[in-house]
Amino acid sequence: MSPPERTHVIGWDIGGAHVKACLMQAGRVVDVAQWACPLWQGLAHLERVMHLARARWPQLRSAAHAITMTGEMTDLFEHREDGVRRIASLLAGAIATAGGLHFFGGEGLWCRAAEAGAHWERIASANWLATATHAAQCIAEGVLIDIGSTTTDLIAFRAGAVLGTGRSDVQRLASGSLVYHGVVRTPLCALGPRIAWQGREHNVMNEFFATAADVYRLTGELDPAHDLHPSADNAPKDLPSTRRRLARMIGLDARDAPAEDWTAFAHAWRERQLDELGSQLRRVMSAHRLADSAVVVSAGCGDFLAAEVVDRAGARLACKRYGSAVARVAPDAAPSAEAAARWAQVCAPSVAVAALFDREQR
Repeated sequence: MSPPERTHVIGWDIGGAHVKACLMQAGRVVDVAQWACPLWQGLAHLERVMHLARARWPQLRSAAHAITMTGEMTDLFEHREDGVRRIASLLAGAIATAGGLHFFGGEGLWCRAAEAGAHWERIASANWLATATHAAQCIAEGVLIDIGSTTTDLIAFRAGAVLGTGRSDVQRLASGSLVYHGVVRTPLCALGPRIAWQGREHNVMNEFFATAADVYRLTGELDPAHDLHPSADNAPKDLPSTRRRLARMIGLDARDAPAEDWTAFAHAWRERQLDELGSQLRRVMSAHRLADSAVVVSAGCGDFLAAEVVDRAGARLACKRYGSAVARVAPDAAPSAEAAARWAQVCAPSVAVAALFDREQR
């Protein structure tokens, strides 16, 4: 017989480009999902995701819901407070649940939808804090490297606590713990003013011609399940179209070189991103003087870069994956424990916020 419905917690990470969610039962992950949600185009996209979630999880109307967000940053909203209030209000209407909605503010703060506006500064963009706090509860000392579609979080932790005093995006941008680099949505012109092509450096065209997804599609590292947003030119995501977008970055056409040259070009862009992320990780590690015994916890759809980022930082730290080392996945998770662990890796903040809420309620 199944455990009572009250044992279910659903964790949410409401982003500006994706919604990630985790269904947890009796403290263990049983399912994880991600939906594209271009929130800057309107709240109707979030309403659509809520409809999909209700269809996927019948438990939604009886579960307790733990929620974190970054979507308040999109230019749909007048300011971040407006974003927090409107997202909270929409969720309260879309999730009528006996278990209640609980918005994560860090350091033990959970508030209801009606209180979200009053605590907007702590609720806004706190998803990284949920993931790092969860990792800190499981590992003595380390650094979280969460490489997502749009951003990278580099968060040090020790003795059960997240290190550093900066909590807002602006403070984290200053410290290096927030880097606006991801493996899907980042415009390639953001990776540097010059790039190597056939042994010679070229100025980069500062136009939205291509994104990081084009790079990692050509290197073969980007899982199609994580490649959810339209390409820069709204053209197909096949390899010929991907090469065409990369070629535009230096004023060429795909037919101007063989396919292997465009793959090498993709690797040149990859090197630029690794260099930047490695230098930012060095800043974070130096600031917090992490010990040689510290552990890297990797997460995000770009975690395939994590080990090399650590190398670029000049560190020799052991690496563990959030989905297997931190998330507690049920043996009977859907569609399998292995698949749930992979999605927990990608959707770590939703898993973390569910786990933190579940633990505090027990």
